Amino acid sequence: MTDSSPNAGLSPLQKGLLLVAAIALAVSLFLLRNGGSLESPLDQLARRSLPPEVALTNGRPTVLEFYADWCEVCREMAPAMLEMERQHGSALDVVLVNIDNPRWLDLTDRYDVTGIPQLNLFAADGSMRGRSLGGRKADELNAIASSLLDGSPLPVLAGIGSSSPMPEAAAFDATGPRSHA
Repeated sequence: MTDSSPNAGLSPLQKGLLLVAAIALAVSLFLLRNGGSLESPLDQLARRSLPPEVALTNGRPTVLEFYADWCEVCREMAPAMLEMERQHGSALDVVLVNIDNPRWLDLTDRYDVTGIPQLNLFAADGSMRGRSLGGRKADELNAIASSLLDGSPLPVLAGIGSSSPMPEAAAFDATGPRSHA
């Protein structure tokens, strides 16, 4: 029986060199894709994020992203988010909150996170200006950042809009027609 595998006529040295070349190529492609970092863009953003309470009180506009490591759309959007952070990072805070971390349960409840990625958009004074649901392209993120930085109206994009806090008095009324009271 003859060996018909592609490595059949290769010496152990040649096989070793091929393995080293394959590993080097894989590492090079990973680094090229991640801007020269061994960390993914999502990991880079998460590691560099300020705590939300700091970002919302430091006098800079903030983009607060609710994400998860397993979220494919979050990973696809991460390079554009990282570029936005690099471009505007001296004037704009980009904060990532992992919804799978129980530490952030209060924030996911407070901001009614029902899908990811969700971007909550805050003015420099910490007031919420709007919210964006779903993935965003680089040009959309830059338009959002620009409007937060110059205080202009948020861009008109599908899945984005202003929001208003619900007053305490307008909270659930148990005496309504469906209360069964």
